[in-house]
Amino acid sequence: MTASSFSISHLAIPAVCILIAFLAYTSQYLFLHLEPGPLSDYEFWKFNGLVACIWICYYRACTVDPGRIPRDWKPSRGQGVDVASEEGKIDALVRQRWCRKCEAYKPPRAHHCKVCQRCIPKMDHHCPWTRNCVSHFTFPHFVRFLFYAVVSMVYLESFLFTRASVIWENRRLPSYLGPSIAQLTHLFLLIVVNSLTLFALFILLVRTLWALGANVTTIESWEIERHKTLLRRARHFGGYLDGPDGIKVRIRKQEFPYDIGIWKNIKAGMGGSSNILSWLWPFAATPDRSTGLSFEVNDFEDPGLSWPPPDPDRIPRKPRPMGEPFPVQHFDSAQEEIEAFNRRQREDMERRRGGLGLQRRRKFHERYAHVANAEHDAADGEDSVASDEGEEAWRNADGERLQDFGVDEEVEFYDEDDIPLAELMRRRREQQQQQQS
Repeated sequence: MTASSFSISHLAIPAVCILIAFLAYTSQYLFLHLEPGPLSDYEFWKFNGLVACIWICYYRACTVDPGRIPRDWKPSRGQGVDVASEEGKIDALVRQRWCRKCEAYKPPRAHHCKVCQRCIPKMDHHCPWTRNCVSHFTFPHFVRFLFYAVVSMVYLESFLFTRASVIWENRRLPSYLGPSIAQLTHLFLLIVVNSLTLFALFILLVRTLWALGANVTTIESWEIERHKTLLRRARHFGGYLDGPDGIKVRIRKQEFPYDIGIWKNIKAGMGGSSNILSWLWPFAATPDRSTGLSFEVNDFEDPGLSWPPPDPDRIPRKPRPMGEPFPVQHFDSAQEEIEAFNRRQREDMERRRGGLGLQRRRKFHERYAHVANAEHDAADGEDSVASDEGEEAWRNADGERLQDFGVDEEVEFYDEDDIPLAELMRRRREQQQQQQS
């Protein structure tokens, strides 16, 4: 590995290993020199058994392949865009998800990871501490790692506070009868590090178990919150939001389709097994590699609707047709001509900023401010208050964007509906051949 290819992320796994070793093994050495003495045989085997489970689950969470989408995978049936009878309005988007970088269709719940550089089945997030994606295949190992880490640290916390309470009770004895400064410092560091790590991992474990029970990934939680934001905004504008090229996109409440009941949710998330003991078994098998491309839904919505729901800012603008004539303008001065040229240049840069001919629109708060200024008297000269809501920089209540979960926003947020014409024609020929045969 060259120095240029090395990054701080490569230190994550060694750092976690050092942390586990520091808490698990140096603590047992310290207990040899502190009252009430070393661990009993039962405590020793129980604690070290839990630590062994941590190592096994962490190794598997780091090394198990998060999966990939087969190159020949295609949606089970043709889908397109349903346009309402009202001219210029779109009522529903039934989408075929396409990945521009992989040049392939994306199954439901799959996302393109900017670190793994491929689409990941049922991607939850890219974990920096395992340097691996938490996905349909690695999620069970990740849950077991968190579970055993929290249980082990709770157990260790009881050992540490037992020794600390003894030291506090004997605080009035001469110092030579008690632990040394180095031992006290070691105990203090163990308590602080173990308590802080336990607090952080306990919150992560609770959040992960909630997601397991609801059958929702971290990315989908972001999408659900985004959908609620669009619903609130659409109610203000009569149920529609502005899409590209003057269209109106109808935003209606859409239920999350993959919540199929707590028992089925947990069973699906832990590899499909209904054996509760296997959920905690460190050597449990990785989910079958043939799974992860389709998922059971709750039938609360039309099965033709896809998740995530329609989002006006995910719809790419149509590129300007080749050979489209430009209007000839006449200017009274050279300064006016220069200003018009600069304005066209800015507009052209804005259209081409997305790459591959896709033309992105202005951010929502810029579009909204433009409409508001046109409808209201701006004589007071005050600037409009800008917000990040509604464009690619939108963040959820925790201040997170899709890129914070490892998702490649350049692919995910804009281009997944832009299926190449050649691919659409190929699929149409296949469908015609199937109908004729």
